[in-house]
Amino acid sequence: MGKSKLSAKSLLNEISYKKHLKNKKTILVNDLRVCKEDFEIKNLDILESENSQKTEKIKGKKQIKEEIGFENLKNLLDNTSSCQISDALNKLTRRDGVLKGLKSVNNKTAYGRVVTVESSSDDWGGTSLLGIDACKKGNILFIKTSGPSSAVWGGELTSTCSGEKGIAGTVIWGGATRDINFVSENNYPVFAKETIPNAGNALGLGKVNIPIKISESPDIIIKNGDFIFGDKSGVVHVPQELFCDVMIKLWK
Repeated sequence: MGKSKLSAKSLLNEISYKKHLKNKKTILVNDLRVCKEDFEIKNLDILESENSQKTEKIKGKKQIKEEIGFENLKNLLDNTSSCQISDALNKLTRRDGVLKGLKSVNNKTAYGRVVTVESSSDDWGGTSLLGIDACKKGNILFIKTSGPSSAVWGGELTSTCSGEKGIAGTVIWGGATRDINFVSENNYPVFAKETIPNAGNALGLGKVNIPIKISESPDIIIKNGDFIFGDKSGVVHVPQELFCDVMIKLWK
């Protein structure tokens, strides 16, 4: 994990970070003193703010500290991979977190907190659009479908809307995407098991923001606010209550 360690070390040497450590609970990891609080999943929520990338416009010490925490966490995540996150989770829980069979449709990387959607595979563009509306900047839209194989993700329309809103990416479990000619060239990350040309109807009869069970053995439940990281190697799910420990484990 050399790349992320080097990047993180250079960041920790900044004067602003030394001030940030003052009066903070820290831990020693590989000869580096880090603030565990910086790697809590709540720091990803700062993406929801319009000022998330504009430190100079954020007022107050608390907001500045949150901005530093976000940047440190983002720095780590930008320099890691699904393989490394899976290894770290496995060392903690003996589970790899891999969502089997999911692959990047366009070879992109995406990560963020989850907004869940569950519907029929025949519900093309209906509940998916409700999920897009529920997402905030930086979220991952996780869609589970059931029923005959059909495209639940419209490709050009849904990817364009999601990208313009700042959603980090879409993960489709059980369903498919279509318009692969567009999706494969577009910068918006999409992860699915298959691509097909047919689609259903805009029913909008599914549910949003609910816990979703995707496996019985092992028992895997995707909850709103959990963390997902996807890249060319695959997709990894980390329960939100384990996120901070997994991030710290990445350093070791």
